[in-house]
Amino acid sequence: MVDVWLPYGKTDVCVRIPARNLLGTIEPKEKPGVTDQKSEIERALREPIGSKCLSEIARPESKVAIVIDETSPNTPGAQMLFLVLKELNTAGVRDENITVILGYETQQAAKSEEEQQIIDQVAKRVRVVTHDVSASDLVYMGTTKTHGNKVQLNRLFAESDLRVLLGDVQYHNYAGYGGGRKGVLPAVAGLETIRFNHALLVSASATSGNLENNPVHIDMTEAARLSKVDFIVNVVENKKGELVRAFAGDLEAAFLEAAKLVDEIYCITVDRRADIIVVSAGGHPWDLTLYQALKGMEAAKDAVKRGGVIILVAECLEGYGNQVFYDWMTRLSEIKNVEREVKRNFAIGGQRAYYLLKTLLNQQIILVSAMPDFYASNIFKLKTARAINDALNEAFKTAGSASRVWAMPLGNNTLPVYRSPEDNKA
Repeated sequence: MVDVWLPYGKTDVCVRIPARNLLGTIEPKEKPGVTDQKSEIERALREPIGSKCLSEIARPESKVAIVIDETSPNTPGAQMLFLVLKELNTAGVRDENITVILGYETQQAAKSEEEQQIIDQVAKRVRVVTHDVSASDLVYMGTTKTHGNKVQLNRLFAESDLRVLLGDVQYHNYAGYGGGRKGVLPAVAGLETIRFNHALLVSASATSGNLENNPVHIDMTEAARLSKVDFIVNVVENKKGELVRAFAGDLEAAFLEAAKLVDEIYCITVDRRADIIVVSAGGHPWDLTLYQALKGMEAAKDAVKRGGVIILVAECLEGYGNQVFYDWMTRLSEIKNVEREVKRNFAIGGQRAYYLLKTLLNQQIILVSAMPDFYASNIFKLKTARAINDALNEAFKTAGSASRVWAMPLGNNTLPVYRSPEDNKA
């Protein structure tokens, strides 16, 4: 037997896999974090990619909008923000002419005490606002050429002289990657603009780690171009949440360099699909809710065969986590109904119902969690097990005792990509 430890809430659980069955573990590559976050962000600001330095772009009279996009729990957002403020002050921009906008997904997320203290500290210097997607006071910036999305954006952002985006780059289920252009759409976009964009996720090209012909990404990028973003600062972290590298400069050039580093760390090629994959959502805070934890399931799909079994290990102490997700699963129930609703009347949360039902067409899912069976089984159509080794035994009954198994401890940020041995020879 081989013991494999997987994050579960704030602890770890051990799955015992027969050595003859285990293909191995799928984990991000080791990449050391920098010893000094501040110095690394300062370096990025001094060496912008495809752009002049921010202090050269800004003018003393500039009205500046800084958007904080959704970030991971460890992202050095405070360091980025305070160093950007310093750059602007160096250019002669006064604090009273600077507005910090908490993007749509950032302001939705529950803030830690430390994050709230940072916001309070920033608010003593500059204006801090949260973006309201439902606000009527939006500015029409134009229509995206490829898909025809009418781009309505936050007025403070749209009418600023200088627009700066802060965020981190990691995999995103349908945009390919977070970061970069995501600081405009959805971060400071109107609800109808967001709905139009996210409805494009039904495309086969709208997948994690893919930008080529990805309609969600293309639409987001065109929207960001319409808004004339001047500068971005994005970071990439390792699996421990340590800053590996900061990227600053042009909206697209800096973002694409960051995406390359994400692939270098988190994209793992596998030359064989398993019959069973045991995947952890990554532990706390990524498995607080089923809504969050299913990102691990979605990431694991390419490493398991059609008809195989995905064992998802996620504590889900706070239940299912998103009311739209719950409502769509109860009201719509079938993938064809959910896909139609995504296209016609998208709502944030509905994408999880879409991905879950789509996965269930091809794989069986066994959830190991603290969630009551009533919800897991009756609402979300999952098989359940209270212990991880019970789940593995059930999976062997379904897939056969000779089944081969992958283990994936950090499903929240790992992207296994299947390449056949023939592809590797080419």
